[in-house]
Amino acid sequence: QVQLVESGGGSVQAGGSLSLSCVASGLIFRNYAMGWFRQAPRKERGFVAAINWSGGSGFGDSVRGRFAISRDDAKNTVYLRMNNLRPGDTAVYYCGAAGGNPITLDGERDYDYWGQGTQVTVFS
Repeated sequence: QVQLVESGGGSVQAGGSLSLSCVASGLIFRNYAMGWFRQAPRKERGFVAAINWSGGSGFGDSVRGRFAISRDDAKNTVYLRMNNLRPGDTAVYYCGAAGGNPITLDGERDYDYWGQGTQVTVFS
């Protein structure tokens, strides 16, 4: 079965950096676009970043210029590098896999599979 496993979360002071990883199994990774979403307490899950099979990427407005997304198809892994973190970035971060070459990648409905999430806490 398909599994997505996130790692790399933790606590960091504002202005610091963290890198998240998501390892996928049970699917042909190179055929899937991959995305990161986040959910803060009492808020809906929101789009962070996505990368398609050819390496094209997109970002949510609140993270553009601070976060970077990349993928390594040989390792079935997608990464999220988060720089200049703010307390507002505190959330559980989820990775998702989207098959079928969807037109958009910024909505939860675009994704077929999800990981369990990893907590990121940014303190001031």
